[in-house]
Amino acid sequence: MTLFIIILCLVLLITVVIQIGKITELAGEIRGEKDVEFTSNYWNSRLGMIFMVAFLILSAASAYYYKNYMLGYGPHVSASENGVSQDQLFNVTLVITGIVFVLTHIALFWYAYKYRGRAGVKAAFMPHDNKLEIIWTAIPAVAMTVLVAFGLNVWNTVMADVGPDEDHLEIEATGSQFLWFVRYPGPDKKLGERNFRKITNLNPLGQVWSDDANLDDMMPTEIVLPVNKKVRVKITSRDVLHNFDLPHFRVKMDAVPGMPTYFVFTPTITTQEYRQRLRNYPEYQLPADASEPDGPQKWETFEYELACAELCGKGHFSMRYIVKIVEEDEYEKWLSEQKSFYMTTIRNSDEDTRIGELLNIEIEDRVVEFNTELEAAIASEDVADDILVLKHLFFETGSARLTENSKYELQNIIGALNKYPSLTIELAGHTDNTGDAEANQTLSEARANAARDYLISKQVDAARLTANGYGQNEPIADNDTEDGRQQNRRTEMRIISK
Repeated sequence: MTLFIIILCLVLLITVVIQIGKITELAGEIRGEKDVEFTSNYWNSRLGMIFMVAFLILSAASAYYYKNYMLGYGPHVSASENGVSQDQLFNVTLVITGIVFVLTHIALFWYAYKYRGRAGVKAAFMPHDNKLEIIWTAIPAVAMTVLVAFGLNVWNTVMADVGPDEDHLEIEATGSQFLWFVRYPGPDKKLGERNFRKITNLNPLGQVWSDDANLDDMMPTEIVLPVNKKVRVKITSRDVLHNFDLPHFRVKMDAVPGMPTYFVFTPTITTQEYRQRLRNYPEYQLPADASEPDGPQKWETFEYELACAELCGKGHFSMRYIVKIVEEDEYEKWLSEQKSFYMTTIRNSDEDTRIGELLNIEIEDRVVEFNTELEAAIASEDVADDILVLKHLFFETGSARLTENSKYELQNIIGALNKYPSLTIELAGHTDNTGDAEANQTLSEARANAARDYLISKQVDAARLTANGYGQNEPIADNDTEDGRQQNRRTEMRIISK
């Protein structure tokens, strides 16, 4: 119904305008063409002056009214180092072009008023004026020179790459219809190699798993960056043209298929600090959701965001990605909680090209795991905590021969004994209940002694080591299941003295 009324009003308005035009035509025929022309000039010149004044006042008033929503003004000054110079360039450009804007509009409407057609006044013909030509050429040239010089200086500063030894964080953002893939380097601080031919549903970036640098790379669901840390973003696209846009940091760069680009910036204001800044403005002290008047206010729900500033398809709107700027300690904590994409998604899947290979990243994870459990045991006063299952110590089936990869777990024990000189331990062998109990007892003793002999061969003091076998007598799981039997086939490190 509302739409019908709107359409009806538009039809009536058009009808009225047409009828006014017909009445004006009739009046012109009655009064004479010249009289109508001069009357029209008279009113149009005055209405033009009124329009000019109203237009300029409204332009200034609207800019002032909305200034707290505009980037660069009110609370929205740049949140990065590079953005400060960009805002300065914008302000210089705005002042120069603003002066031209106001003066040209005043001249336009003033000349329309002053030189309107009137009875008995003849127009003057001016074919050429050197003075005016010099003025119209010199003033724009000076203005352009100032803007270009200032702009080049800002460009060279903003687009400068990081130095070869400069401390910075490098991440990668890849645009795709319709989401961003963001990749962080792992502890090695390197982003691994990519090959578009290897892109699959499971491997969306085409990471090359034979490159060890890829194994610890992470793909979080949000961008978290430390404040006051220089960040270099490698920007790519997987399909069509996208645009990497962080408006609050004045970062904007096309993501072009087949042509990697980059942007370097240093965030200077944390998300929480930006929220507190917004809090001081009445415009942001309103409910974030109008349907929840008692809910969080706009300043409380503010988030930096990554957007695609290119019309990349109908799902373009969904490429919003949350960006958080935090203090260094909070960033390190967040980073420590992120998991390797390869280890959580690819490892031992059909796309894993390194099945059966013990990787450096796994060895390092095992060291961390072992040391964490050891330190907890040493700090604990509970005797039950003094028993550590050596999860990665294995023997060949039915044998006391150590597998090749077991040396890494034994190396962890050597490291513990070196770190804690007063530490003495017992190596305890266990089996499941499959087969003869006496044979299981013998096997468990042989395995415990094999581990002890290896440690002694690596210059560990034999007086700090004992080895015992317990056969099938101390199960920790149900022997009626394969999983339970596997848990029972184990070697333990028991702390005798700390």
